[in-house]
Amino acid sequence: MRPSRMSAPPTTTDAGPLASVAFAIPRRVGVAVLAIAAQVGGVFLLTGQILVRLHPRALDRHELFRNLHRMGVRSVPIVSATAAFTGGIMVIQAAPFVEQFQAKAFIGWAATFTTFRELGPLLIGLIFNGRVGANNTAELGTMTVTSQVDALRALAIDPVSYLVVPRVLAMVVTMTALCIIGNAIALGGAILTADLLLGVSPNLFWASAMERLEPWDFWVGIIKASLFGLIIALMSCHYGLATKGGAPGVGRAVNASVVGAAAGIFIADYFSTFLLD
Repeated sequence: MRPSRMSAPPTTTDAGPLASVAFAIPRRVGVAVLAIAAQVGGVFLLTGQILVRLHPRALDRHELFRNLHRMGVRSVPIVSATAAFTGGIMVIQAAPFVEQFQAKAFIGWAATFTTFRELGPLLIGLIFNGRVGANNTAELGTMTVTSQVDALRALAIDPVSYLVVPRVLAMVVTMTALCIIGNAIALGGAILTADLLLGVSPNLFWASAMERLEPWDFWVGIIKASLFGLIIALMSCHYGLATKGGAPGVGRAVNASVVGAAAGIFIADYFSTFLLD
């Protein structure tokens, strides 16, 4: 009787849970990179569409002025209150060092320089993003999921010209104007706090600022504010028009817009600080 051949034990290529984890991490990273690239590409495409439509005759002036009032005038109270307390907080934080080193002659320059170049545009940009950017994304997202944007196309009305261009222009203009107003109010709060807390007179505060500041310090903040307004406008409009999935999709779009615009503000602030100095 011929002896039976014993079958070889089956081989396996499964390396266990470590292999699955090793493959899962690059896959997740790749998915995240592709998602970010898709969103960045969408923002650049929207920017090109806006640039093509930037013509005075194609601009809806009624929609522009309505957004200027809604986004700018109604944002003045919250920006003013935040800026006033921020200016005072700067002086309070610096007060121990000012008294220790007897540097009262520098408090005006330090507060003004910091407000003009960094704190003013950055803080107001984040407030503007949370109030105006989020509201714009929710409004455009609701119009998208309820087919109002498609209805505009059916009526031969370009949604980008009618909805996006006026909002982008309004956000850039109002963000710049709010930065100027916020800077002035923040300096007022700093002057008042320095006078009450450190005994630094408004004349000494202002003389210290004017002696060491340059006009370029003011313009750096204005350029940053305009750039931040453009980032917020592009992000909010892009995510609003790309909303999918009904009411839950609107919530996800608002969250993604606020986070993306905030990240864009910090990245733009980092690089613009190097380029503008």
